[in-house]
Amino acid sequence: MTAVSRRTTVCVVGGVNVDLVVRVPTLPSPGETVSGGAFTQSVGGKAANQAVAAQRLGALAHLVASVGDDAFGDLALAALRGEGVDVSRVRVRLGVATGVALICVDDAGENSIAVAPGANDLLDALPDDTTHFDATLCLLEAPDAVLIDTARRALGLLVLNAAPARAIPEELLSRTDVLIANEGEHAAIEGQLADFTGIVIVTLGSKGAIAQQRGVTLARATPPAVRALDSVGAGDAFCGCLVVDLARGLPIAEALERACVAGALATTALGAQSALPRADAVTALWRSSGSG
Repeated sequence: MTAVSRRTTVCVVGGVNVDLVVRVPTLPSPGETVSGGAFTQSVGGKAANQAVAAQRLGALAHLVASVGDDAFGDLALAALRGEGVDVSRVRVRLGVATGVALICVDDAGENSIAVAPGANDLLDALPDDTTHFDATLCLLEAPDAVLIDTARRALGLLVLNAAPARAIPEELLSRTDVLIANEGEHAAIEGQLADFTGIVIVTLGSKGAIAQQRGVTLARATPPAVRALDSVGAGDAFCGCLVVDLARGLPIAEALERACVAGALATTALGAQSALPRADAVTALWRSSGSG
């Protein structure tokens, strides 16, 4: 009898937004109005994006989040179901607006984002079946009580993406196996990491990423050269890929390389979720770039 391989399971806890995106020549400064180009509307939120990233990379992704009972909430749930993400743990809040992100993207692919969290702030008690996943990925979009409860329940790998930048509850940090932060987020929490014993991944944009543990560098990786159009989904692609590969048991150096490839690929198309790469594309570029 042929053995049937089991797909890696990933639970993502955080936020769902609808992204309202305007392309502009340059990002506006405070008080400045910039005439933009194309307007697009799509489903986003870091947790939603990272769940889609994990699903596209071959995992079975489950999302724990909260949306409003409005048209944006319906849009978000339909899009996530269409990607194959399990949304049975996404709560619909009556009389509350779904989270919205206002995003400007300039001609260089850089972005600025303002978020109205809406229903995301009302996520509270977790479903009972949020324990037996290969990996659980938490984002600081969720309320502290939910994050701490998630950390207590998680039996598999616990990964924290420290976004958006804010203080991390101490109990959550103490239970975290892998922490992911960009340079700005890392600077905001660096004082909390003196006694952290897990792995810290710092993403460096176009320069790649570095993995450290207790001040010792475990691995470095740089992304392959690509024609970048939009960086808005790069971090989510990186996180989704890293978590899936670590949950599968890949060494940290290899997982870091593949995550950098996924992040790079996500910059080659417009949008966040729409740009998230699939497993075959990540593997092909990883191998052709000399890493695999």
